[in-house]
Amino acid sequence: MKYLYRLYQLLLAFPLILIATILTALTVVIGCTIGSGHFWGYYPGKWWAWFVVRILLLPVKVEGRENLVRGQSYVFVSNHQGAFDIFLIYGFLGRNFKWMMKRQLRQVPFVGIACQAAHHIFVDKRGPSKIRQTYEQARKTLKNGMSLVVFPEGARTFTGHMGSFRRGAFMLADELQLPVVPITINGSFNVMPRTRDLRWAIWHPLRLTIHRPIVPIGHGLDNICHAETLSYAAIMSALVPEYQGFKENPDQ
Repeated sequence: MKYLYRLYQLLLAFPLILIATILTALTVVIGCTIGSGHFWGYYPGKWWAWFVVRILLLPVKVEGRENLVRGQSYVFVSNHQGAFDIFLIYGFLGRNFKWMMKRQLRQVPFVGIACQAAHHIFVDKRGPSKIRQTYEQARKTLKNGMSLVVFPEGARTFTGHMGSFRRGAFMLADELQLPVVPITINGSFNVMPRTRDLRWAIWHPLRLTIHRPIVPIGHGLDNICHAETLSYAAIMSALVPEYQGFKENPDQ
């Protein structure tokens, strides 16, 4: 069955994904240039991510959408299991948002230029001034009523377990007094872990758990620590037993 699935990927899924990626990138760039960035910066990418998951025949279960209020901006924080985190969140979260992503993704063919046109936020850590520019862009995004998705671990796990969180997302939420929504991803590490980038996808069910929003309890360090602690606990609580528990990632 494994080799039959690989043959399916080689002959059908991968060629169609490549075509869809090129068409989506062109649609986003043209749409954001001449039309509404709010629409064209989100929906083509959402459909592309949904298509990638479906063409690879990966089952998806989403839990907790009822926890979100229409029209409310959120800072979503998620564990970072693997490459398919992107497709799962983008295709199945059901909220218009912007990503905070590593600046290296700007160099990915087609994807990078589309993300730039859609005004997703590239995190630049090359010095304090670059970091300040990144967070100023994030502030403007949130102030304009958009939600934001962040992987506070800063990098994909090598083990499937969660590492430590960085505080940037929680500081932004505190500054703008926005709710933080923890998201737990299961299955992405099994489909394509970091150690198997650009290799065969492995068939495995995916699950996206949207936890209840964590509302601000004040302003400042106590609120930041409160949101970070509760988010970490919520995300950890919904991980499958195999990946429960903290393990430090060397590049976090």
